[in-house]
Amino acid sequence: MSNQSLNQIEKRAAFSLAGVFAFRMLGLFMLMPVLAVYGTSLEDVSPLWIGLAIGAYGLTQALLQIPMGWLSDKFGRKPIIIVGLVVFALGSVIAALADSIYWVTFGRALQGMGAIASALLALASDLSRDEQRPKVMAVIGMCIGLSFAVAMLLGPMVAAAFGISGVFWLTAMLALLGIAIVLFIVPNAIHKAPKGDTVASIADIKNLIKHPQLLRLDLGVLMLHLTLTTLFVVLPAKLIEEGLAAPDHWQIYIPVLILAFVLMAPMMIVAIKKQKEKQVFLAAIAALSVSALMLVWLSNSLIGIAAAMTVYFIAFNFLEATMPALVSRISPATQKGSAMGVFSSGQFLGAFLGGVLGGYLAQNYEVNSVFAAAAGIGVIWLFIAWRMQVPPRSKALSFVTELNKSQHAQALADKLVTLPGVLEATVVSEENRAYLKVDESKFDLNQAKQVLSS
Repeated sequence: MSNQSLNQIEKRAAFSLAGVFAFRMLGLFMLMPVLAVYGTSLEDVSPLWIGLAIGAYGLTQALLQIPMGWLSDKFGRKPIIIVGLVVFALGSVIAALADSIYWVTFGRALQGMGAIASALLALASDLSRDEQRPKVMAVIGMCIGLSFAVAMLLGPMVAAAFGISGVFWLTAMLALLGIAIVLFIVPNAIHKAPKGDTVASIADIKNLIKHPQLLRLDLGVLMLHLTLTTLFVVLPAKLIEEGLAAPDHWQIYIPVLILAFVLMAPMMIVAIKKQKEKQVFLAAIAALSVSALMLVWLSNSLIGIAAAMTVYFIAFNFLEATMPALVSRISPATQKGSAMGVFSSGQFLGAFLGGVLGGYLAQNYEVNSVFAAAAGIGVIWLFIAWRMQVPPRSKALSFVTELNKSQHAQALADKLVTLPGVLEATVVSEENRAYLKVDESKFDLNQAKQVLSS
């Protein structure tokens, strides 16, 4: 813990894995602003099938996220990541060659079957020390957010020049580039992080689903991505209807996203510095509903759409950045991997459900019904989150122990939890590990080491 900066291996791991994540998410995000516009030339197309094609990857991602994590624990992180990227590339090629919306949807579902997020995060954990792991995860998170902004710019430009198939060919090439990064740049793990930090376990998942605070966040991220994909089923066509040609959509998306990132900063400052996390969190959910209602009222002008999208993405960016940190803080020290696995599955399931809901409403009702539905989802989420409890800020640590009996492990945990600043202590004799959640302002590392050594 004496070294407060990333070492060379950790820097390489952070930026190379962030690159793989970003290339893959770029391929998924690029389709969102273009399929509703350029997909109309496909055979058998309808608003419902447009929604299904946009969200199809989310269903297979949600179903396979946790199993792919288990496979990476058994067969190694890199082999499973490479297999996932190959599957993703194959799905991209099938969608690129498709002439009907059905085959595009199949290709998107196959893209989602390359569900490597859990394996990538587990490898990031393997390649970083306990105290530096949050920094590595932060780099990955920032690159995912950046990939969304780049996709909003690149997707319409590529589709305008090469059609919808061009977007899929580019995603296939990005997947192959990701494989090269994994093979030649990502370091080889010389140790494995504690199990609690990496993959999910069935026993843990059952307990976590019953955890009321984690369940609020799991449902929350589902609803957040449900609103995102619901809106993008109809927003691109609405921009064209209001006079902005498809190749020029970046002129709305990019300024909106940049402004949203800038205006999100004061929210973060108020939440963290002023210790108003719950209040700002609830305000952000309310802002999602308000932005969707703004689209109901103001979608007949480009300025109105831009204003509503700015409010939406200020809230979206804040919530997207805040919720994973809350999951990490709330989850039991030995179950972080399981908690993040359930959370990620909820995120991708929301993307699928949003595509289905947006497509169904767009096909059977007027466009404003889609915006109204998104607003209603935000209101439901606000009620769910109202009783959320924000835990004190803490740091998760793990230590190697030499215990081999469960009664000794329990006795050690009882001693550790009495130390100043220790919020939670769990000792797992089968792993020879002690897991602590600590308040850094009160925690004394040397005290903990003395208890562990005695």
